[in-house]
Amino acid sequence: MLKIGLTGGIGCGKSTVSSLFQQLNVPVIDADVISHHIVKPGQKGLDLVVSLFGENILLGNGELNRAALRDCVFFDLEAKKKLEDALHPMIFEEIRFQLNLIHDEPYCIVSIPLLFETQSQRLVDRVLVVDCDKKTQYERVQKRDNLTISSIDNIISTQVSAEFRRNNANDVLDNSEDSSLLAQQVKKLHNFYISLSLSQDTALS
Repeated sequence: MLKIGLTGGIGCGKSTVSSLFQQLNVPVIDADVISHHIVKPGQKGLDLVVSLFGENILLGNGELNRAALRDCVFFDLEAKKKLEDALHPMIFEEIRFQLNLIHDEPYCIVSIPLLFETQSQRLVDRVLVVDCDKKTQYERVQKRDNLTISSIDNIISTQVSAEFRRNNANDVLDNSEDSSLLAQQVKKLHNFYISLSLSQDTALS
């Protein structure tokens, strides 16, 4: 099975692209979904976060207060590293587990926002980057997360550059235009990945 690593900068549309592949019945493993699950009440990840930052990052119902956690790590690189060192091994363990559950599929999508930053290219066979122009990127993040320009700048500064992603991608999706054009690009890649998978199977047989 061909493993396609999907990545891109904040606000570029990784979730939208994942959804379009899912509509084509392609299995999608999403690191963001996993990261949210492992910090739910009763999960080991939440216990680790509490041990690092204290119970003040919990809501009254015992769930993670994501806003409080974001405040703890947003401008503190050391705290951010501690959080990533605690949770990333659990996230990638779950990714590998889910990969082992997929059988008889030509290919799957593994969505990892920090694929290059965590040097996780070895997990996949091919890298797909979703990109958009900077103005569109900022507008989407402001609308979605209600963040200031300086806050968005801070997040982007902790990630590899858009140029680095494009230069190290096998495939690039431009998500600057309307969604119908993006869907066409995804369908074209879908057919391409199926053909690549068939070629791979033939070479191995």
